[in-house]
Amino acid sequence: MKNELARRGHGHQLRLSLHEGLTVGRLHDRVGLLRELDVLRRDMDHTGSMQALDEFTQLSLGILTSGRFAEAMDLSKEDPRVLARYTPEVRKPADAFQSMEDPKCGQKFLLARRLIEAGVRCVSISISDFDTHSRNFSAMRYLGPLVDHALDTLVADLEERGMLDDVMIVVWGEFGRTPKINDKAGRDHWPKVAMGIMAGGGLKTGQVIGATDKHAAEATDRPVHYQDVIATLYHHLGIDARNVTLTDTTGRPQYLVDIGQPIREIL
Repeated sequence: MKNELARRGHGHQLRLSLHEGLTVGRLHDRVGLLRELDVLRRDMDHTGSMQALDEFTQLSLGILTSGRFAEAMDLSKEDPRVLARYTPEVRKPADAFQSMEDPKCGQKFLLARRLIEAGVRCVSISISDFDTHSRNFSAMRYLGPLVDHALDTLVADLEERGMLDDVMIVVWGEFGRTPKINDKAGRDHWPKVAMGIMAGGGLKTGQVIGATDKHAAEATDRPVHYQDVIATLYHHLGIDARNVTLTDTTGRPQYLVDIGQPIREIL
């Protein structure tokens, strides 16, 4: 990303708010033009997709014109003591991957908290280089403490601000890692078992659900499906995911989850 920005030179914009030359009036004119050029007939749209698209357009306009999003993304407006709290004193190893996170990656968790305070309903944070097909152990000795520190700080910060019961946190990846180490001292993809951490949202936390064999290769007790986690998220929002459908573009109803059930132990 840094290389791409460098190639663009000094003429590009990185603003998250309106440019001086683009007034709110001009922005609304552009939205009006977009509607006029729309080739899809709204009166022929039985799925409601166009109405939903209009609502998202208005939401985007609100973000741009209010300035709340840009304000939330500006860490210079945060208390320096809080900023330091999210930045662990961990040294990046000499053999780190070129794309590996630096210690400032914990500030992504601070951005998440600021975005939630600004009204954003869903925030996704990505921490790179957990895909350790090589040098797994040196990478984990570095990345593990970074994420541990940042996650602990986020949970504590939300609790201190009285926000923790309203914010549900899920930490996971797409899959686990192979129990056996490959010839590059790495671990490859392993879909049979993986980990997930949940916090906040009024959950009954402080427990481990499920177990694997001693190699972390197979689930041996109380397996939890990823759809169970998603169903738990919907339950937190007051939605019964097994009995609510969304209509797809062909007009067919699709359930939010097929097999998932809210995780009873944490509710």
